Amino acid sequence: MLSNLPSMKNYKVYLSVLAIGAIASGLIAWQSKPQKAIVASAKKPNIIVILADDMGFSDLGCYGGEVNTPNINYLANNGIRYTNFYNTSRCCPTRASLLTGLYNHQAGIGKMTDAEDEPGYQGHLGENTVTIAEVLKTAGYNTAMSGKWHVSNTNDRPTPKEQLAWLDHHIEFPEFSPIAQYPTNRGFDKYFGTIWGVVDFFDPFSLVSGTKPITTVPKNYYHTDAINDTAVAYIKGYAKSDKPFFLYVAENAPHWPLHAKPEDIAKYKDTYKGGWDAIREARYQKMIKLGLIDPATTKLSKRWHDDLKWENNPDKDYDAEAMAVHAAMIDCMDQGIGRIISALKQTGQLDNTLIVVLSDNGASAENAPGYGPGFDRPNETRDGRQISYSLKKDNHPGPETVYSSIGQRWANVANTPYQFWKAESYEGGVHTPMIAFWPKGITAKKGSFNNRVGHVMDFMSTFVEIAGAKYPQTYKGHTIPATTGLSMVESFSGKQGGGHNELFNEHFGARYARQGDWKITSMGDTTWHLFNLAEDRTEINDLRSQNPSKVKELAALWRTWANTHNVFPKPGRKAAKNVEN
Repeated sequence: MLSNLPSMKNYKVYLSVLAIGAIASGLIAWQSKPQKAIVASAKKPNIIVILADDMGFSDLGCYGGEVNTPNINYLANNGIRYTNFYNTSRCCPTRASLLTGLYNHQAGIGKMTDAEDEPGYQGHLGENTVTIAEVLKTAGYNTAMSGKWHVSNTNDRPTPKEQLAWLDHHIEFPEFSPIAQYPTNRGFDKYFGTIWGVVDFFDPFSLVSGTKPITTVPKNYYHTDAINDTAVAYIKGYAKSDKPFFLYVAENAPHWPLHAKPEDIAKYKDTYKGGWDAIREARYQKMIKLGLIDPATTKLSKRWHDDLKWENNPDKDYDAEAMAVHAAMIDCMDQGIGRIISALKQTGQLDNTLIVVLSDNGASAENAPGYGPGFDRPNETRDGRQISYSLKKDNHPGPETVYSSIGQRWANVANTPYQFWKAESYEGGVHTPMIAFWPKGITAKKGSFNNRVGHVMDFMSTFVEIAGAKYPQTYKGHTIPATTGLSMVESFSGKQGGGHNELFNEHFGARYARQGDWKITSMGDTTWHLFNLAEDRTEINDLRSQNPSKVKELAALWRTWANTHNVFPKPGRKAAKNVEN
């Protein structure tokens, strides 16, 4: 039995997941016989944010992928797909921006969750910020979260040996971060999930209910199911209330380690045996057919390290397995989203619920085995089985005892048609699929595309507007910066264009500035590259030599933004305000 679980007896929803989640391939879970509505829909809409973790731009079926995602496809086909929506290129910075309506450095998370000595690098949501949950509570909303928090400082143990024993569930300590930084102290009435970022999907570290650690999990535990079934339980509970709810479902999938259930992996055992080029080309052609991209302005960029052909790849069997597990993780997430849709439908709440689905960054090119055990990565399971971090690709990704990832070439495929990946400011790192679904509130043509330039910080203004809330100037005695986000509500009626004329980003030196269709970007060195996104969405043709004045103009804009939004000064670099020019 799980200890300290959310308010549901013995977590029956999750323990019955095998019965609830037996969704045959292609079956849409919400298509069950609706029950009589418990209460009439509230006048104010319910709001659900579903954030995937390290999912590529083209992984979803409705964005060109071959992964079976019928439930997310349903939301897209009955809502809006956005074609110009952006995150901040990394897990915790995106979460900080999304939750606060600010650029992530303003919110206190310019890098990761280490506490550092400058305002933009506190490693947690600052006291001078408000979360969406805190604001919506003032408008009468119930608030709940299920999943990955990752916006608080990480408490670790004084020695590597003790840290590993904690990660391995061999010793217990009650606080994974300062309790004041937990979700239930940042506006959420209820919370179930992990405080840290990386998880063992079969036995996650830093799992809590509210602020209480969950010290054991059932034998059949799988974290993606637990996240989504907790969300289902919250929805069913809130159906008995006359208040609307805000629910933040922060998935860990498909972030490494590549952990998935065997039955989900089996669906994709042959899918990726054709290799990188075959999958990439198929996705690109499907995107064109869907109308998602225009091939005249969005050409397929060169595949990363295309000198190695699939047929000559000595690790092709392993690599196909790895991508199959990545797909299985997304498939399982979609099944859980189907149960969320079903719960809304059965309780009469679906029509007046705004659901948005997106990813926190592009697919990850990280070589997870290379990290080895330590910090947030265990070296053995709770029952003492050794975890393999082999760099030789001589194991099989999927089970709890293997930590692996898809690597650069598959990450490049997952982000088709764009270049690069998570942590970079090229489109492959910052450009996310984004779906909005709200039958009662969206009047745009079902299944339409919208080219508004949006950003995760826009959710604050959007939700404030539709909830009739007010974004505060002060909160708990602290002055709150004006939100840098813009409301998306106009796009719900089908209005095209608009949004941000200017956008900026910085993460570990990787950065960009965008004004209109012009964008400069850099991978952390001092060189800016210039692209005209109206003609070159995949950033193939660098125009910096032809138009140096535009580079200079945009670089000046970036410096101004960086100096006024807590990018500078960086920790330990107070004298170097303008080094990254």
